Amino acid sequence: MLRIAYFGPQGTFTEQAAREMAPQDEFVAADSVSAALTTVRDGVADAACVPVENSVEGAVAATLDSLAAGDPLVAVAESLLPIRFSVLTREPDTEIRTVASHPHALAQVREWLATNLPEARAVAASSTAAAAVAVHDGEYDAAVAAPIAARHYPLHVVATDVADVADARTRFLLVRQPGSLPDPTGADRTSIVAVTTNRTGALAGLLDELASRGVNLTRLDARPRQDTFGEYRFFIDVEGHIAEPRVGEAMMALQRRCDLRFLGSHGRADGVRPTVGAGADNDDFAAAATWLAQVRAGKLA
Repeated sequence: MLRIAYFGPQGTFTEQAAREMAPQDEFVAADSVSAALTTVRDGVADAACVPVENSVEGAVAATLDSLAAGDPLVAVAESLLPIRFSVLTREPDTEIRTVASHPHALAQVREWLATNLPEARAVAASSTAAAAVAVHDGEYDAAVAAPIAARHYPLHVVATDVADVADARTRFLLVRQPGSLPDPTGADRTSIVAVTTNRTGALAGLLDELASRGVNLTRLDARPRQDTFGEYRFFIDVEGHIAEPRVGEAMMALQRRCDLRFLGSHGRADGVRPTVGAGADNDDFAAAATWLAQVRAGKLA
């Protein structure tokens, strides 16, 4: 049985995602994304579950920054959860003047709050579950939390299935220390972080290397380098697995151009297979490699 850290406390969507990806393992809550990843780097936990992006609010900066710094970690699996909230109070008849939740959660129910609790003041908490704990402790009147929080804390459900965007989803990663990678599934994602020199066309050059090999870009985020003002790290997700010839060749090309950190290759939670153009299939790359080997060996006329 593995020990899985997750961004807690108990009752978060991250806990739900962790239990979905590793249902038979042991789970331990961490106070922050960084703390969850530190437990893996220090060997206290075997893996960590952390949120990486939300379809409404975009990338989770704390996760990106923590993966880019410190000892390398790699993602080996992902989960994609629909995000719909419950509004929780201590008592059924509570007058709601304050509503607490994580800032991303508050942003995803802004319209619902404006319509249903227009006089309530929104208060940021470190997580949706921390907001539930604070309501239980009497600090705030209501919490916007994951439905799983109602299982852990004796709170009243005022409303559930709450979301401004019906199809809102968050993607979570299961991250561990470097080791053997998951086998390709045919519907995979490879993630990297690239640091380029600050010169004209540096990023365009990286994207050209992907495009010329038929490797489709699925996500691109820029985060400032905290040690150098005005310079950025680029977080890139592409379709495919690094074990594939076309993806591997693209990664080698990027590594020649920039400071590259590999963040993992694993199956996609949505099962979407890559779209590959003519001449860019893995078989095409393998055939080209065979041709080159024959030429170098003098076996072609």
